[in-house]
Amino acid sequence: MKLSDSAKKMTHFICIIALLCILGSVIYYRSLSFLPFFYGVLAGSFVSIVKVFLLDRAVDKVINMEQRHAGGYAGISYLLRFGLSGAVLILGAVAPQISLWGTVAGIFAYQLAAYGLKFCSND
Repeated sequence: MKLSDSAKKMTHFICIIALLCILGSVIYYRSLSFLPFFYGVLAGSFVSIVKVFLLDRAVDKVINMEQRHAGGYAGISYLLRFGLSGAVLILGAVAPQISLWGTVAGIFAYQLAAYGLKFCSND
């Protein structure tokens, strides 16, 4: 699967944001107590990267689709991405080994990467 340049940049931004969050938690905790936050950031960032792949794929499909089917497909694709975020947030809230705040940080990395993409574009 070939990713667009924007999707690659967003994926890089998400990884950088996740690493910064993990580094911040290591500095804050200074022990292995940072692991639940680490697992949360890992889960949230993974879902954010999956959402980038799904969005890139959905945009490619919608562009090549008939107009009457494109709206429905885009809506279903959005609900799938939204559901993935909700599922990992529920996992972060229920599982004691995973920090909810770390999961939130990983999920918000998607939005921060989108803003970072806007400000760092060469256009």
